Amino acid sequence: MTSPSPAPALRVAGLRKAYGDVVAVDGLELTVAAGECFGLLGPNGAGKTTTIEICEGLTEPDAGDVEVLGRRWDRDERALRERLGIQLQETQLAEKLTVEETVRLFRSFYARGRAVDEVIDVVQLGEKRSARVGKLSGGQKQRLALACAIVGDPELLFLDEPTTGLDPQSRRQLWDLIVELRASGRSVVLTTHYMDEAERLCDRVAIVDHGHVIALGTPRELIASLGAEHVVEFTVIDAPAGSLSVESLQALNGVKAAREHGGRWTLEVVELARAVPALLADLSRRGLTLGELVTHSATLEDVFVSLTGRQLRDV
Repeated sequence: MTSPSPAPALRVAGLRKAYGDVVAVDGLELTVAAGECFGLLGPNGAGKTTTIEICEGLTEPDAGDVEVLGRRWDRDERALRERLGIQLQETQLAEKLTVEETVRLFRSFYARGRAVDEVIDVVQLGEKRSARVGKLSGGQKQRLALACAIVGDPELLFLDEPTTGLDPQSRRQLWDLIVELRASGRSVVLTTHYMDEAERLCDRVAIVDHGHVIALGTPRELIASLGAEHVVEFTVIDAPAGSLSVESLQALNGVKAAREHGGRWTLEVVELARAVPALLADLSRRGLTLGELVTHSATLEDVFVSLTGRQLRDV
């Protein structure tokens, strides 16, 4: 007889939240399995932070149902607070306190939890134990915020844009910490607009736009849904209007889809070895001069562009 599957760490159904005429979340549905690192992805303004704040019990929804670790905020708030760790998008900590004093303060909020010294070492702030918060770098402050989120030894950890504004080295240090937390069996819900972050950290991801989930699956599944292994981006110099079209480019050998944005063309291609020579021959035949040519393997950001027609950096 097989044992029953563990209850989901998080279940959201029919979630809706509006601020005046602006609908931030519109009928959103998702389920996060126990022990899973789940990514909630999308551009700024997509509804990610509103969704996660409702799940954290910080914001009341207008409609919908939320279960966290099998409990509900309207009747189990005290019990839930003991089992969750939360890192907000912007964590304001007392700048006059030291790192150790700050972590010790947050540890006092929980009946049970981890040792303060252990947590400081986990987030690699041992050398800054006696430093005041106001003297820390941006990356160190983010690691301290993570320490405050995990000092209660949470079963479920909410991380809202944890690496926004960090330099590449600090981002990767935080990535390593999140990987370790996931490996220890904790459930993690991560919001981000960095698609490479989601590919690296998440077991499954939901791409959110305008308050809706528009795609859901593992990073590999979503990328495979493009049906193209590579993306080719190119520009042409002084091209006359109408000299290229989506239809003509999609007809090239190895090209699955084409689109244009701001004078830059993007091709989703099945095989680079066929598509690039076909493109160069077509440009030469039309008397057009190539300005720039860039290729890369398909990513989650390409999935987002394919679904919405927009680049993340444009929104």
